[in-house]
Amino acid sequence: MALLSPESLQRIEREAAKYPPEQRQSAVMSALAIAQDQHHVLTNEVMEEVATVLGMPPVAVYEVATFYGMYNLGPTGRHKVAICTNLPCALSGALDAAEHLKVRCGVKGFNETSADGRFTVKEGECFGACGDAPVMLVDDKRMCSFMSNDRIDKLVEELK
Repeated sequence: MALLSPESLQRIEREAAKYPPEQRQSAVMSALAIAQDQHHVLTNEVMEEVATVLGMPPVAVYEVATFYGMYNLGPTGRHKVAICTNLPCALSGALDAAEHLKVRCGVKGFNETSADGRFTVKEGECFGACGDAPVMLVDDKRMCSFMSNDRIDKLVEELK
């Protein structure tokens, strides 16, 4: 039984077509993101299907999925909110912002999901927007900059 929908497979094929045929595996990051968009979590079975589609060993797909923090290898809340706590963001208030975010989302620590299942809060690595610190990444697709407590409050309300 195919785990990836025809639409997901079509999107993966579009990504793979950007590379020479013998380099289809170069689309692995995009393919994982597409699979995650469909399933919200990358199970071993889903990653094995991605490997089959791209013609690469499953272990190579697992290596990519486990290296990068944007891939969900376990269940998450409806919204995943990651906050960068690397030094430039930390010096610009990210540690305090992270504490405020955890309280607002109803979690005690990073990598936890709120009791209502709405939020998972993650500690992120550098998002490449140090001048906009503190920076958050919502659902791996939306970057939010200059995240004061007021802006965090508005974001959380919007995501509810």
